[in-house]
Amino acid sequence: MNRKMVFGISAIVLVAGFVIASSLYKSQRAEKLGFMAQESASTFIRDHSPMLGDAGAKVYIVKFTDPACETCAVFSDFVKQAMAAYPGKIRLVIRYAPFHEGSSDAVRILLAAKKRDKFWETLDVLYASQEQWTQHHQVMVDRVWPLLARAGLDVAAIRAEVNDPEMNRIIQQDLTDARTLDVRKTPGLFVNGKPLEPFGAREFKELIESELRSNYPELTR
Repeated sequence: MNRKMVFGISAIVLVAGFVIASSLYKSQRAEKLGFMAQESASTFIRDHSPMLGDAGAKVYIVKFTDPACETCAVFSDFVKQAMAAYPGKIRLVIRYAPFHEGSSDAVRILLAAKKRDKFWETLDVLYASQEQWTQHHQVMVDRVWPLLARAGLDVAAIRAEVNDPEMNRIIQQDLTDARTLDVRKTPGLFVNGKPLEPFGAREFKELIESELRSNYPELTR
């Protein structure tokens, strides 16, 4: 057997070993996080977490988001489509992962908006207008304020609340939970505790539909 053939076989073995190890890791991680969803639900959902959808829904989507994240905005539409397709069966939970520079300022605005029952309207406005208040992956918070009227917010009142120390506690708690769940980029998505791995729109749809079939057997009839 010549050296080239030995090298080729060795390379194939190494690649195969990596693929198997990676697949095993992802499977074990999914099982671990699925267990955590049952035994440590607070790691996924905190009392301060905004939630949308029927409280009796059996499929929970937990989304760690950064308001400045373009992919987060895109996946927001995917979630809305799934919830519209299966009314009453899906509940969305938002967690904060402000990884972009200055994103914590945008999160504080969302937290203040939540107190006025304008969280979802404000999040939609921020997602839709990202190009107006972000630049080179940095948040220019001064550009956010003029946009908030679109969400029906009292801008002066929001300005007066964004420095509440409680908001820092909430942000730090979500970042701690993100680290626990190994969320390193946004959006960090989980469906009933199962991480979206590999990441992708098609995979996200398949994961949601898998959990829907598991929890609503009538959908398969």
